[in-house]
This record gives sequence, structure tokens and C-alpha cells, in this order.
Amino acid sequence: MDQEHIAGDGEGAGRRRFLAIATGAATAAGLGAVAGCASGAGGADGQGGDPSAGTLPPSGKPSTAGPGVFDVKAENARPGHADWPVTKAGAARAIEGFADRVSVLPGESFGLYVSTTAPRFTVSAYRMGWYGGARARLVWRSQALPGVRQPEHTVDSGTRTVRTRWARTTTVDTTDWPEGCYLLRLDAQGGEGQRFVPLTVRSATTAGRTVVVNAVATWQAYNRWGGYGSYDGPSGGYAARSLAVTFDRPYDYDDGAGLFLVYEAPLIALAERLGIPLAYTTTTDVAREKRLLEGAAAVLSLGHDEYWSPEQRTHITAARDAGTNIAVLGANCCFRRIRLEASELGPDRTLVCYKSSYEQDPGFKRGHPATVDFRSAPGADPESSLLGVIYDGYPVDAPYVVTNPGHWLFEGTGAKAGDRFEHLVGVEYDKVNTAFPTPRPIEILAHSPVVCEGRPSHQDTAYYTVQSGAGVFATGTMRWVEALDATGDGRGGSNHGLDARCGALTTRVTENLLRVFAAGPAGRTHPAQDNVKAVYGGS
Repeated sequence: MDQEHIAGDGEGAGRRRFLAIATGAATAAGLGAVAGCASGAGGADGQGGDPSAGTLPPSGKPSTAGPGVFDVKAENARPGHADWPVTKAGAARAIEGFADRVSVLPGESFGLYVSTTAPRFTVSAYRMGWYGGARARLVWRSQALPGVRQPEHTVDSGTRTVRTRWARTTTVDTTDWPEGCYLLRLDAQGGEGQRFVPLTVRSATTAGRTVVVNAVATWQAYNRWGGYGSYDGPSGGYAARSLAVTFDRPYDYDDGAGLFLVYEAPLIALAERLGIPLAYTTTTDVAREKRLLEGAAAVLSLGHDEYWSPEQRTHITAARDAGTNIAVLGANCCFRRIRLEASELGPDRTLVCYKSSYEQDPGFKRGHPATVDFRSAPGADPESSLLGVIYDGYPVDAPYVVTNPGHWLFEGTGAKAGDRFEHLVGVEYDKVNTAFPTPRPIEILAHSPVVCEGRPSHQDTAYYTVQSGAGVFATGTMRWVEALDATGDGRGGSNHGLDARCGALTTRVTENLLRVFAAGPAGRTHPAQDNVKAVYGGS
């Protein structure tokens, strides 16, 4: 059964608490109180950048790129601006906003919708990256704009979709904005408040590059702005959840940044510090554009990438089968099947996911796939056929145990067999389970014992290769990206108690991964050596 059936009407509150825990709002000590562990068999629920750049041709060897190709090294050599974070959030509705596009091509415009109690405000566009550790560069700042308190939102009676129907505040031109992941910071006049609005300036081509995919569908599913999200409503009950959610509203988590800061920003900083050729896009763009990933060296699914459309899965699978490497740097990836529909502001701005109520979905009645978990009927297609691993449950908080230290991904880590890295497995985890479709050969790198609400199991980090030469890597834990920023001894309770050892391990493994994946089909130089029988004692 799926997690909704396991958790019943408590599933929404459990998933809300889960998100708070996963994003660092609770310490590791509180993890055991969360309900909802799934069984392994049943599942669970400015100025532009320098246009001269280096890229990787199909041969996988570096070459001098021609004009018009983004140069991540040159961009990160520019001075950064460490003042980008929100430091004065202010009252709950002091200022907030959203963009009418989740992504734009460089030079395209987008509409910005802002509601504020202040008479005036400014917009600052920060491109997120490395920048010598500053993590952002100020690319553009607006003049002071008049502030308006927008009308209260409404809620559809049928789908419980929150709608804003705000007036457009201003139009922003992205001419001379380099490709990348942006946070627009809204600053209310007089210090009344600050909030973020995320935006991706996407790449027109990904050939020869490692593709950062912002998991905007998952950000939106967990967004409860207006009191409703894909898990529950104001009552906290699963039955009160939205059956469809829209991008036409602000994000409530992390001062408007959604899930970007915890699950994506640390990886983007690392990748940009390495200087490998990068491209940027979102899950909705991958779903819409069939040929977007053609020739890409690698595709990166970041820390929390749960909600996928069938089109997104089809296009990423096709990329793998054409030789593009895939890295899954989280857990519970490609779990919920969704459908993207238009909103009043444009295409692909409504995320439909009826889950256990799929028979009520008008789209399903018209012949669209059921918006249930990928592994669930009707049309069951477990995520393991693409990822190699399969989601096994939550919540857990367990040490990460290295079992294959000689693997090339552990090179330079100093890790030995049996080494434990406290708290690195959590709050959700994946494993290799050959009861589900599992590509072979597949190697298990870490095999960590866990106990999920009394049920013993294991978390696995795994790597497999396919005939096209593509390599597919999955961390099997949601805390991987967060751990990239872990420092100190972990005793303070921040970052779930992750310490500098976790930070060093995940950083070096990720560096090894990104460098090899950027060089072309990893299976040609690093073919997987199947060890499932040695680890599990089965087939």
C-alpha cells in the first residue's frame, strides 16, 4: 500500500513535519517521533557573464568553445556579494511575491507579482554559485517600486487549489543575465521585510554540459502558502490536501526560496567551484522540451526531486540510453507521478497530483495517466528501472556505512570498509531491491543498516552502467546535498548533527562523480561491477 493508506488522515501532518525535519528545522534527536515509515515492498508515500567558455564535445575531451557558450569559471571569477541572504524577514505578509515563469532564456522578460505592506520596495537579482565562497553575485537591482497590498487569495472548492489573481507589479528584463539559478530578493522600504523569489535563467542547449535541474515541481508540492499543499490543508488532515497546486503564489519555506537553499544550493556551489561546463534548467522544462538533453554529458537530480511527470521521466531515460550520465543526489526521487497543466498565467504552471483519489481526476477520466505513485497501479512503473535504487521509507536517522571503499568514487576520501558517518542517512532513504526492476550490473558502495519504525532494513548508495555507456549514480539518502556544507563536530544540532567528516566525505565523492561524469559516458571508463549477491546474499 502507499503512504497515504499507511498514514491515513495523519499523512499530511507527518509530511509537513518531515519537511521541517529534512530542512533542518528539527534536530536529529527528534526524528523518531515522525509517523509514516513505508514498507520496502509497498512504497510510501547587472552584468552578463563572459561568453567565451569551455565545453565538452561528444568525445568527452575538453575543447575551446566558440562564442556564446557560458563560461562558469569566468562567471565565478567575478566578485561575489555575501550580503544576499534574508536577514530581516519581517512580519508574515510584510512582503512576498512570485514570478510568472519558473524559467526564462537569457534576455527574456518575466512578470513579477508582489504584495507588500510597505509603500515602496526594491528587487535584487542574485545569481547563486560559488564566487569565492560568497555563494552569490548581484546581477541586477531595480529602482524603488511602489508597494501594494494585493487581494487575499481564494481556494477552489473542488481541488482546494490556492489562487492569488494578483495584478502584475512589474516586468523584469533579463538582458545580460548569465545562465544560472537565481534568487530575487524583495526588500520592503524601511526594513519592514525581505523575501525571496526563485527563478532559473535556463540554458538553450545542454550539449557537452552537466545539467543542473531545479526540482521546481517538488518545491511546489510542499508549498503550503495559503494554507494548502499537496499533503494537507489548514486542518492538518490528508483529506484536506490540494489535488492541484499552482506556481501562481509565493513559496512559504525558507523566506520564499522554496526547497532551493537546503537541497540544491550547496551542490551548485560545489559544481561551479569545480568549473565543469554546466547548463541550467528545471523539471518543467525537461518535461516540455523533448530534445533539451540531447548531447548532455550528465544530468543532476538534486536533493529532493520527488514529483515527476511521465514526460520528464521519458526524456531523462532517453538521455541515459543515448549515453548521458545520471546522478541522483537525494532519495525518494521520481516517486510521485504528476501532470502539468496551464494556469491563468501560462502553460505548465499547475501541478496535478490526486494520489489515492486518482479516480476523481478529470484528466484521468479523459485518458491521462493516473497521478499516483509511479510504483502503484494503474500503470505501475517503479522508479528503480531508472534510478537503480528504490525508495524504502522514512523517517530514519542512521550512520552511513562504507562497504566498497576501493570504488573509484571513494578515491581520495581515506574511507575504509565499515567506516561510519553519523546522521548521513536520513530522513528518507533508498535501497537496491531486486524484487523491483533493477538494472544490472549494479554496484553497492555503501550498505547502511537502518531501523524504520521498528522495521530493519538497509540504505544503499549504488552505481550502475548501461549499454550506451551511461553511468547512473544514486546516493540513497536525502541528506547528501545538505552534508556538503557540514562543518564542525555536529554537536550543535544544526544540519541534523552532520559533522565535518560527513562534509569531507560527501564533498570528495561528489567531486569525483562530477569530474568523471562531465568527461562523457562513465561506463566506458568506469564500468559497474555487480556486487548485489555479495552484499545481500541473493541474486
